[in-house]
Amino acid sequence: MKAFPKRSPLRRRPAPDPVGTVRAVDPSPLNWLYITYNTVEELVRVNPEGKVRPAAMRSYRWEDDRTLRIDVRRDERFPDGEPLTAASVKRAFDEQGRWVTPHPPGSHFNIDERATCEIDGEHTLRIRLPEPDGLVLGKLRAMHVMSTSFWEQIGFGYARDGSGEGHW
Repeated sequence: MKAFPKRSPLRRRPAPDPVGTVRAVDPSPLNWLYITYNTVEELVRVNPEGKVRPAAMRSYRWEDDRTLRIDVRRDERFPDGEPLTAASVKRAFDEQGRWVTPHPPGSHFNIDERATCEIDGEHTLRIRLPEPDGLVLGKLRAMHVMSTSFWEQIGFGYARDGSGEGHW
């Protein structure tokens, strides 16, 4: 049997420092949707069978036919490190409630503008609806919850466009 000669270990050069800027472009008209659904928090998600399931919310309970109590997950954080709390959810509810059409797919995702959101503890809140709405859990799928820095610095184009809607 013939022996193979020993090879000397490969000498690797250190990687050069990055130079320039890489810009990724995705011409898909659904790109905003993909980015949004993979970078922000939502209270609920929809499973492959189409059932609404808790995501950023730990649980929910109907207190009556117009009051939805939501318990937000504890120990969740946004990418910038800020904790996810009931106040984060209320801010998203209030911010997106200002828009005539908060979602490019249509106003059918809007929660009734007369609805209110009340904080009842660091991780608990209630959404009070003016009338019963059996679709409100599904509508929460389209309510994007972000950190304070998002709302104050980027805010879906507030600084650039003066609004968070209509510039899609």
